Amino acid sequence: MVSGAAWPLRWWLILVGSVLTAVIVAGGLTVSGRGAPTDPAAGGAAGAASLRLAGLSVTDRRPERSDYQRAAFGAAWTDAVTVTGGGNGCDTRNDVLARDLVDVRRAVLDSCPDAVVAGEFRSPYTGEFIVFRRDRRPGAVQIDHIVPLAYAWDMGAWAWPQTARMNLANDPANLVAADAASNLTKSDQAPAEWMPPNRGFHCQYVTQFVMVMAAYQLPVDRRSRDVMAQVLRSCGA
Repeated sequence: MVSGAAWPLRWWLILVGSVLTAVIVAGGLTVSGRGAPTDPAAGGAAGAASLRLAGLSVTDRRPERSDYQRAAFGAAWTDAVTVTGGGNGCDTRNDVLARDLVDVRRAVLDSCPDAVVAGEFRSPYTGEFIVFRRDRRPGAVQIDHIVPLAYAWDMGAWAWPQTARMNLANDPANLVAADAASNLTKSDQAPAEWMPPNRGFHCQYVTQFVMVMAAYQLPVDRRSRDVMAQVLRSCGA
């Protein structure tokens, strides 16, 4: 069983790696979801995120477009992308399960030759302990887009080439395994409307949100900017 303190350290390592490895690739801007871990302390990653947040363009409000379609971001969890994990022979959902779950069991499936068929984790959004079984309610564990695709669409992704949108939808820096209830409640809400119920994950969540927005050069709505700035000021205190 994963301990209650296991996921925060792992996530800080991932987030600091993302801070260090933001890169531009053909077809769009991406953030590598993994990188050489350095200081896992909250202050380092949150400080970098604060600087990135200050550099984001800000809109007075989210322009709510009526033409969003999930299909504009490509087939769900496609491996045909240029972000970290793309082209490795496994679908993106399985890549994230392999990264976020512990005590995993694997098997050969059509979607991945080394697929995760069982494991466990604590949802970072609630702290709830969840056992994952692919043959029993696999939907209890969902993969959430930290920056919701509909939000990205409204903030400018509608004008991107599809390759860039596909990268965002499958970029491991923008993905996290979470409990189904939180993912459904969050829907496409930005930080001004929704934050994880688990306050202990706020620093990680905001850091990840900011770094993805910065790497993909998306603006942020003013209310969400203010909410995230307040969270980051408290990180590492």
